[in-house]
Amino acid sequence: MSQFPSKSPLKNTILVVDDYEDNLFLIQSILEDEGHSIILARNGFEALKQINQTPPDLILLDVMMPDMNGFEVTQKIRENKNLPFIPILLITAYDQASVVTGLDSGADDFIKKPVSIDELLARVRSLLRLKNTINERDEISRQREDFVSRLTHDLRTPLIAADRMYNLMLEGALGELSPEITEVINSLTRSNHNLLEMANTLLEVYRYEAARKILYFSTVNLSEIVTEVVQELKLLAEEKGLTIKLELTEIKINGDKLELRRVLTNLIDNAIKYTDQGDIKLKLFQNNNSVILSISDTGQGIADEEQKWLFNRFSQGVHHRGGSGLGLHLSRQIVDSHHGTITVESKLGQGSIFTMTFPLKN
Repeated sequence: MSQFPSKSPLKNTILVVDDYEDNLFLIQSILEDEGHSIILARNGFEALKQINQTPPDLILLDVMMPDMNGFEVTQKIRENKNLPFIPILLITAYDQASVVTGLDSGADDFIKKPVSIDELLARVRSLLRLKNTINERDEISRQREDFVSRLTHDLRTPLIAADRMYNLMLEGALGELSPEITEVINSLTRSNHNLLEMANTLLEVYRYEAARKILYFSTVNLSEIVTEVVQELKLLAEEKGLTIKLELTEIKINGDKLELRRVLTNLIDNAIKYTDQGDIKLKLFQNNNSVILSISDTGQGIADEEQKWLFNRFSQGVHHRGGSGLGLHLSRQIVDSHHGTITVESKLGQGSIFTMTFPLKN
């Protein structure tokens, strides 16, 4: 029977924080015998400095310390969003109430003095397993995000090339085309365009979720952007016999013009797509220190249960009219990045109202 070589365990770095030298060296000797690398800190300030320089895999933190106690150190660690997740084991001689305080401040476990060696090692192993599990999850998530980014980039290249080739064929670069062939190529062009739009949307969603989206804020006239987008989509509405009505107040906000155009294009295009008769109304006004922009339609509406997850990824509803299910999710990401909110009110058969609220530019 063949045997696989066993993997040597990784050496974990543990930070031990205590103001008593004897306690530090006792715990150090116990944990070093288990193969861990130990860093010592004699107060909360020294511990925070060490953590910011080189985050350990686990922190053993005494509660009773002068100047800054273990609860305060724990809270400051959890407030630092730049740190990775680090399990914190509080060592306390206090009663149950202090345990509650420690867990509420962000600690993951506690152990009471006098410390039992077996219990200490068991809790250390448990928290290191938790740390490793979270690290593995984060790594899988990062690999998935990188895969999506690379896949999207790879998809766009042949789609853009195909789009150019279809246009050349329609322009007669490869000879005269029969009406039948022209119709087929037009159909292929539309399908290719839809695929390219889906790839672009997926890439934008990835950039926002991976915090890699760069925004360029400036003073923008929101009413002008709305008017421009409506002009671009007006023909689509007219082809369906729909009327677009505007009630706009000239308002300026601080925002990324291209991203605001993107969210408006998506919402207005959706209103046109899912409305078969009637009209679409856009209303822009100021309410105290907020800017309100609503887009209402007379379409088929959205069921109550669907509205709960409408802005989630890949949520398409039950309309069966195509779409990637990413447009509204991306719209929410854009609005969130502008410190705004987006909501929906709808009833089946009575249309929908999408409302965006932005802070007024100072």
